[in-house]
Amino acid sequence: MRTAYNPLMRLLTYRHGERISFGAVVDGGVVDLGALLPGIGGLKALMQAGAVDEARRLALAAAPDHSLEDITWLPPVPDAEKIICIGINYGNRNEEYEEAAPAPDHPSVFLRTRESLTGHLQPVLRPPESEQLDYEGEIVMVIGRGGRRIPEAEARSHVAGLTLMNEGSVRDWLRHSRFNVTPGKNFEHSGAVGPWIATTDAVPEFNQLRVITRVNGEVRQDDRTDNLFFPFERLISYVSTFMRLAPGDLIATGTPTGAGARFKPPRYLCPGDLVEVEAPGIGLLRNEVQDEF
Repeated sequence: MRTAYNPLMRLLTYRHGERISFGAVVDGGVVDLGALLPGIGGLKALMQAGAVDEARRLALAAAPDHSLEDITWLPPVPDAEKIICIGINYGNRNEEYEEAAPAPDHPSVFLRTRESLTGHLQPVLRPPESEQLDYEGEIVMVIGRGGRRIPEAEARSHVAGLTLMNEGSVRDWLRHSRFNVTPGKNFEHSGAVGPWIATTDAVPEFNQLRVITRVNGEVRQDDRTDNLFFPFERLISYVSTFMRLAPGDLIATGTPTGAGARFKPPRYLCPGDLVEVEAPGIGLLRNEVQDEF
């Protein structure tokens, strides 16, 4: 008997042996959608083809091909065209800064590279250039239908699903120059994304979500999306004004108060630390910190 949680609501990309494929979590295992849909090369291509409903039909009729213990988790959309990140979007984030600014008129936007992120249960790397690796738990929208100048009222229909990100930051490299966070946000595997995409029909309204970050079991961040300066729909409308969104694009929606840099003294990540980002109804992303050699 299947659980009430529709198994195809959770789509993932993984490696099994030497083969990389994409699939759906069904009855505690993985249905290999790559084998069932040989003409489609991954979750981005699945969304580009508008074939999510076909994948749903096939997965519901199939038995798992692999156990979750036998796969290596990869970022859900490893070939995402764009990874767009939003800064200081929770209402009390300003309180963390010595020179608190008034509520912003527009979102703060920056980009990450694919190589800066790893998958669920894979090590997040602290680079040898810094001991200031920090965590930032976030909910991420995965674009399923592209578009330009998308009205807020239509924004949810452009989202295939939600995933999670530890939007790791190397703090001292964020401050190498004014108005430039790119270096500190893009060290290789300094962050993580996953474990899967929970499709939008599996999650409540975007303003009813909760995100929690734990380090070694201690809750460091805990907030709700009704506390955002810029709700998800507004972010899609704003970002799609200046760039065309495409299937598979990721939009990380901001992190709550409680990052390690804001403690006195700061509590940066060390090798062996376990970081968990959780959003009920979406999933739990877990990664251990290791030094990069």
